[in-house]
Amino acid sequence: MNPPKLKMLPVREYVGVNRDDPIRFYSLPVIGNLYRQRIELCLGELLGGESILEIGFGSGVTFFNLHDKYQEIYGLDLTADIAKIENFFNNRSIHTALRNGSVLHMPYTDNSFNAVLLISILEHLQPEDQAKAFQEIKRVLKPGGQVVYGVPVERPLMVFLFRLLRTDIRQHHFSTEKQIFSAACRELTLIRIIQIHDPLRLMGEIYQVGNYIK
Repeated sequence: MNPPKLKMLPVREYVGVNRDDPIRFYSLPVIGNLYRQRIELCLGELLGGESILEIGFGSGVTFFNLHDKYQEIYGLDLTADIAKIENFFNNRSIHTALRNGSVLHMPYTDNSFNAVLLISILEHLQPEDQAKAFQEIKRVLKPGGQVVYGVPVERPLMVFLFRLLRTDIRQHHFSTEKQIFSAACRELTLIRIIQIHDPLRLMGEIYQVGNYIK
């Protein structure tokens, strides 16, 4: 079964994020397609249900798709302008419960959500923080709940391409996909891992999507 297509508005319409948000890359050729593909693969793994928490929701680019699968959308983000983003989606008949905060200390009670989604978030944590992150994720999940995450697999060519975009990716990515995988498997049960390869198959695997249950 093919993953769903990402339902996006024109990039210029999104609000409430800082200049580092990757929404600015989505309209670029090649790289924009890869950014959309990673989200689409994550969305395709989600089972749907009552409630989902997206950690690091940024501009809310997933919210139109999540609205199709879940009755309640919650979000936690370090820097997003909550008021602007909630108002933006309220005006489009999508109601959300968004907060500022960290995956390491989440402001939610135990067993709160049917699913937790993290797209390109965990690599920004230090390796020693991965265990705490997954303990918190497990804590807020309902029994049998689902975790879907996406993380990049760093390649030298990828680092070079980001430098062309005036972004030093190594100033932002601290944990590898292997460190994240190990931390996840200590707390959760693995369902499967999906890989994304570059379009020309020159670099090999460049992105991983993990699907786990509590």
